Amino acid sequence: MAAARTAPTPPGSLKRIVAASLIGTTIEWYDFFLYGSAAALVFNKLFFPDSDPLVGTLLSFLTYAVGFAARPLGALVFGHYGDRLGRKKLLVLSLLLMGGATFAIGLLPTHATVGSAAPLLLTALRLVQGFALGGEWGGAVLLVSEHGDAKRRGFWASWPQTGAPAGQLLATGVLSALTALLSESAFTSWGWRIPFLLSGVLVIVGLWIRLSVDESPVFKAALAAAEERKAAAGTVEKLPLVAVLRHHWKDVLVAMGARMAENISYYVITAFILVYATTSVGLSKQTALNAVLIGSAVHFAVIPLWGALSDRIGRRPVYLVGAVGVGLWMFPFFALIDRGSFGSLLLAVTVGLVLHGAMYAPQAAFFSEMFATRMRYSGASIGAQFSSVAAGAPAPLIATALLADYDSSTPIALYVIAAALLTVVAIACAKETRNADLTEAGEPSPAASRVGADA
Repeated sequence: MAAARTAPTPPGSLKRIVAASLIGTTIEWYDFFLYGSAAALVFNKLFFPDSDPLVGTLLSFLTYAVGFAARPLGALVFGHYGDRLGRKKLLVLSLLLMGGATFAIGLLPTHATVGSAAPLLLTALRLVQGFALGGEWGGAVLLVSEHGDAKRRGFWASWPQTGAPAGQLLATGVLSALTALLSESAFTSWGWRIPFLLSGVLVIVGLWIRLSVDESPVFKAALAAAEERKAAAGTVEKLPLVAVLRHHWKDVLVAMGARMAENISYYVITAFILVYATTSVGLSKQTALNAVLIGSAVHFAVIPLWGALSDRIGRRPVYLVGAVGVGLWMFPFFALIDRGSFGSLLLAVTVGLVLHGAMYAPQAAFFSEMFATRMRYSGASIGAQFSSVAAGAPAPLIATALLADYDSSTPIALYVIAAALLTVVAIACAKETRNADLTEAGEPSPAASRVGADA
């Protein structure tokens, strides 16, 4: 029995849903990216002070990567309960976890105070951040995708995606303002804590907005249909994870491959660049932060445009433009930065983020359309977050290690190009999903077992 069709969401309600997803996602990405920027700028001195500066940065990025390692676990747990209980409840929980961990980082003692316990506490809180973000992304994009209509789904679902550049913009903006207003000693001593403590206020705002929205009508219809099947036939559905691996394992692999270039290029452009521009080129922290700040603003603006284009010509063509474009841009990217001027650095970062947006914008609708309703949270989250362990997690770490070993940007450019080639192959193997009906798309015929066979 296919899931029942649902009435279209009124435009006013849809905009409220989009706003709630965007604001909540912005706050969560602010928390996550704030850590990355602080890892590049001050954590090496505060938590690993006995190391060589570049080694300290590597250790700092290692704690940064730990957050990615926890994201697959978050995807599994949040995906399971999001497909069982609904999208909204899990989104509220993810926001609380992320905000609480970020606020606690702002209160942490440093190595000078508690010694080796400091980096251990930092790592533990980073794990909580990663776990929360692993569940956030899937729920936020699904809540919008399942409320909107098929014809403009790419556009509307791209708005939660703008939460990433908006969070980057907010995190970088706060850090940039503080580094401009405070002396380096004051910023290193106490100023770095302010952006983390600010997260507490942002979470209260995000919760107030997120609690005001309705649950996905597509999910509620699918849940009702599942209950009817259970009552009529005495069967229960497979666990969402089991169902995903049985019906959608190819789609999971496609999603993972699609994420490689998108994830790696983003963290090279926005996180590693803070290290490269300041240590190899000799630009100031303020200059590097300002370039990422302006580039993130442009990134925010172009994502809905790429999303709208994916509604017209398809998800795959737009995604391929981004993957191929990022690969081709890498050598000019580093050549521009090596010139040592703010203008060339800004051009390198901005063009890179515009091309990244061509992958990131259609991703929300694309991944949502791959999976059936009662396994969509699990499928989209698993495909997106498991790849982050191999992609975004080690990207700044690998780039920094390559720079330390070769003292050249060429290996780093080749690293991103290899990821782009992998993504091109994945997208070439994918089916076009534009205009899919989410109440039916990919819905398998009931593969249920007798009551009591599955939890």
